[in-house]
Amino acid sequence: MIIKPIITIKNNIDVLKQYEEFKLTKMDDELKLEFKNLFIETKKLLQIQETLTYLSGEFDNNDVIFEIHAGAGGTESCDWVLMLSRMYVKYFEKKGYTYQVIDEQLGEETGIKSIIYIVKGSYAYGYLKNEKGVHRLVRLSPFDSNNRRHTSFAAVDVIPEFNDNVDVIIKENDIRIDVYRSSGAGGQGVNTTDSAVRVTHIPTGIVVTCQNERSQIKNKETALKVLKSKLYQIKLQEQKAKIDSIKSDHSGIEFGSQIRSYVLHPYSMVKDHRTGYETSNVSKVLDGELDEFIESNLKGEKIK
Repeated sequence: MIIKPIITIKNNIDVLKQYEEFKLTKMDDELKLEFKNLFIETKKLLQIQETLTYLSGEFDNNDVIFEIHAGAGGTESCDWVLMLSRMYVKYFEKKGYTYQVIDEQLGEETGIKSIIYIVKGSYAYGYLKNEKGVHRLVRLSPFDSNNRRHTSFAAVDVIPEFNDNVDVIIKENDIRIDVYRSSGAGGQGVNTTDSAVRVTHIPTGIVVTCQNERSQIKNKETALKVLKSKLYQIKLQEQKAKIDSIKSDHSGIEFGSQIRSYVLHPYSMVKDHRTGYETSNVSKVLDGELDEFIESNLKGEKIK
């Protein structure tokens, strides 16, 4: 997988070198277009390989536990979570990642209060790790009869998924397991039996829920695996003061804490406040075109 694209790039460059030779003769429009398309393709492949050089972290090639939570604002924030979940799903699909919803809490009127995915794919954590933080939306509210401008907040958590061999022992006395009826959309058996599972880790207060499977046993296995990954991340950081941020304490999902702003009114702009990268093509970003934002963060670029 690593060598194949490099071989492709080398072969493409060998072909492109022939362009100078063909320039000495008269090229038809079709051949010119072939060279142009090959150049564009090769440039994209080179950019991908360059980005991979920044994905050298210990867990960058791990799969991901990806969470989105609504901030204060009720219906507005729940609708914003729905928009963000759509954006990220489109990004997952563009990257060729597989994803599974393991828990979803719907808003009281519309939208989503919180949603948790397990995302699997090459360098999933490496690409998504810098999406963690507060995302801010400014728009004319479709829920306001006076059509006033509203600001909404949602928080994204990104945690690498660790395998079962990690050195974390979960004691039975340290957890409380509750079962309940699934509230999300699903098959007949999902919503008619007490298959959903909530696992609470008493020492840290971390709560993990899973309700995507019809089987209570499978939901319990998934929830414990997510809990294990969260506890292992805490162990790696070795700083108990950071426990609240690791366990998705989103009490500070508000103005001034955002990493990225999405402005739909009075102008169109998406801006990353860490790098300064911005674009006026908001619809493209909301359709999952996040590569420029993700790459600028990976490279640590600061636009002046």
